[in-house]
Amino acid sequence: MVAGAACAALVLTLASDDVEARRSGGYSHRHLRHVVRAPPVLPFEFPNAQYVPVAWGDVAGWRDDDQLAAFNAFRNSCAAIIANPASAETKTLGRSLVEPCREARRHHPATTEAARAFFEAHFVPLRISKLGDVQGFVTGYYEPEVEGSPTRTDVYTVPIYRRPSNLFVRGYSQSSTNLPNKGQVFRKIGRRKLVPYYDRGEIEDGAIAGRGLELCWLKDQTDLLFIQIQGSARVRMPDGSVTRLNYDAHNGYPYTPVGRVLIDRNIIPREQMSMQRIRQWMEENPDGAKDLRRQNRSYVFFRKVDLAADAEAVGAQGVHLMAGRSIAVDKALHVYGTPFFISGALPLESEQSPSAFHRLMVAQDTGSAIVGPARADIYFGAGQEAGRVAGRLKNGADFTMLVPKSMDPRAGEHTVWLPEPRPAAAIARFDVGKTDSAGPDLTKSDVTKSDVTKSDVGKPAVAGTDVTKTEVTKTDVTRAVAGKSDVARPKAAVSGSPGANPPAATNSAATLVAEVPLPAPRPDALKLDPSSPDFIGPIRPQRRPSPDRRPRQ
Repeated sequence: MVAGAACAALVLTLASDDVEARRSGGYSHRHLRHVVRAPPVLPFEFPNAQYVPVAWGDVAGWRDDDQLAAFNAFRNSCAAIIANPASAETKTLGRSLVEPCREARRHHPATTEAARAFFEAHFVPLRISKLGDVQGFVTGYYEPEVEGSPTRTDVYTVPIYRRPSNLFVRGYSQSSTNLPNKGQVFRKIGRRKLVPYYDRGEIEDGAIAGRGLELCWLKDQTDLLFIQIQGSARVRMPDGSVTRLNYDAHNGYPYTPVGRVLIDRNIIPREQMSMQRIRQWMEENPDGAKDLRRQNRSYVFFRKVDLAADAEAVGAQGVHLMAGRSIAVDKALHVYGTPFFISGALPLESEQSPSAFHRLMVAQDTGSAIVGPARADIYFGAGQEAGRVAGRLKNGADFTMLVPKSMDPRAGEHTVWLPEPRPAAAIARFDVGKTDSAGPDLTKSDVTKSDVTKSDVGKPAVAGTDVTKTEVTKTDVTRAVAGKSDVARPKAAVSGSPGANPPAATNSAATLVAEVPLPAPRPDALKLDPSSPDFIGPIRPQRRPSPDRRPRQ
């Protein structure tokens, strides 16, 4: 009976919505009709990210920045973008930066206003953050300058290694110059066997010493640790020459921030944490520094690069970084060359007095610790002062990503298909008309699915009761079908009964329920009902004869 009443409610819904359905083109004559729709222009999606388009006037500090400096950084990235557009095909923005780059190569703005107009003409601003977060997060990095030696001496005893020949990454040749900065790394034993590469502790203990891998030598392990964290270095030799080093590979272990270890061990309070404070503690505690370094099992290998002594470092995109305008981003999500406008209060001058920061920057580098859609490492240049500024940054900031207009997500907001209404919601709500004065008042009756399913066994409905409160049992259905009783249907709603007045409205719930054919009873239903006059006692199930024997005669 529950299924039958649910069907009645569905019929009522179809009847009341038939005209509207035909107008909307959903179906005709109760048959669904195939509607040909144009393919939608779907907005793009960043994994684990949320974004919203904003107006240029709503980007705080946009008109206070020097976009001319950012334009020059963007043009530097454009050379690599145009030369190798296929490298970005797997990213969300794909090749969309190619067209703005071609325009940038043809433009030569001489003023900040002209550069600002270029970005406003070719990009749309999107406020972006990690899913569930209000802001992004920024840190700083720099290029250390240290003293070193091309050979081992009594003073310079710590080697900087180049990539070993037995270091192997699946999917890459051992001579590749573009190994990933994350993921598993192995060492080959013999021709086929692969095992995880040595960790920091094993390498510091001499696992790869004496194999001619030393590029140069430093004074202490703390200098090497910070060079590996930053990813590049300028090593000044005793003769005054400078050797430039850049990241080349890693040993496959995830990076563990040593600052976090010090905070977790309650050695340095979180509010006092900085690169300078870490270095100070390590210099004052050489034994503790050894254990601290080994908590970070990651180890970085370098290569020499042919750069002038005063030239800026080269980022992962392969272009020279620009201090204050280049950022490192998550290369798994973002395309190198993407402009980001970052605004917030950052401790550039001192830790105690943050200053306003509103600057357009360009993604030109990456790092293994830079993960997420609104995560950036700001490049501050080379030297001790740049290191002091970079070491203070660990702040929240607003990220506005500049997206090429060809990828404007607002273009497809009116073509995205909306889901069909849920049938349950349509069944659960409909209006019922009025009946005559002799029958029950159905003006305010609402027949819902819950009313149908909440049957009260043993309380059959009688004439004159409210249809919305009518409780029907399985036995009532059986008796009604057998013709023994009309108790399952209110008299006001049973067509053809003596003295019954016709309903005033054709869409009354009682009329529609009465007109819905009830399911046929099971053949044994009357025989199994003790209250039935035709009850003849329980029926024993007949035993099916075996195929290999004849039934008894």
